[in-house]
Formats: sequence, C-alpha cells, structure tokens
Amino acid sequence: MANEQNWLDAINWTDEGLVPAIAQESGSGKILMLAWMNRESLALTVKEGKAIYWSRSRQKLWRKGEESGHEQIIKDIRLDCDNDVILLIVEQRGDIACHTGRKSCFFQQLQNGQWRTVEPVIKDPAQIYK
Repeated sequence: MANEQNWLDAINWTDEGLVPAIAQESGSGKILMLAWMNRESLALTVKEGKAIYWSRSRQKLWRKGEESGHEQIIKDIRLDCDNDVILLIVEQRGDIACHTGRKSCFFQQLQNGQWRTVEPVIKDPAQIYK
C-alpha cells in the first residue's frame, strides 16, 4: 500500500520544516494573508477543510479563527512551480483575515517613500480577541 502522504514529500520545505502559505479569497481573488505551515498543519488542513497554520512565535499549531471565529474554509489548494509555496483558496468567515481587524493583512501601501494605511479596520481587535 502506497504512503497516503507522498504528496507532502513533493513540497520543498525550509530547513525548519516549513512552507509559506498564501491565503487568497475565493471569488474576489484578494490576497488575505501569508502564514507558515508544517507537514502536520498542512495535512490537518486537508483533512479538516479549514486553514491550520504553524505559529512560529508560539511554536504550535494555529487553527485560523480559533479565537476570533474568522475561519478560513478551504476551497482549493495549489503548489507553485518550485514546490515551495502553498496557495490556499479560501472562504473567509466574518470577512476579517487580519488580527488588526482588517479584511487583509496587506493594508499598508508604499506612497512617496512611506507606508500608508489604505484599508479600514472592520472591527476593533479588542472586541475580537478577549
């Protein structure tokens, strides 16, 4: 019987055993965030159908939305041409992906040599994270 997780072996993991994962909103195509995954988090993401990342700062699995309720439901998973970046096409629950209370983590735009905030806070993070 073939190893059911051979697909994980095709990924070019970093020396730390991680791969960057981009979350893109299904339908709009908007890039929501970038996070990291390890073998376990990617395998669990596939199994459970919800985005599960590896928190480098906390050194543990991070189920997106576990505190905020802003889950990412998996619609499609892609691997880039170098096998070193994962693209998750997701349905973003609650319309907020960023811990700052914004739709996307990419809310700062370079304008005249300075970073400017160009997307509003949808919900105050203090109301999201208790």
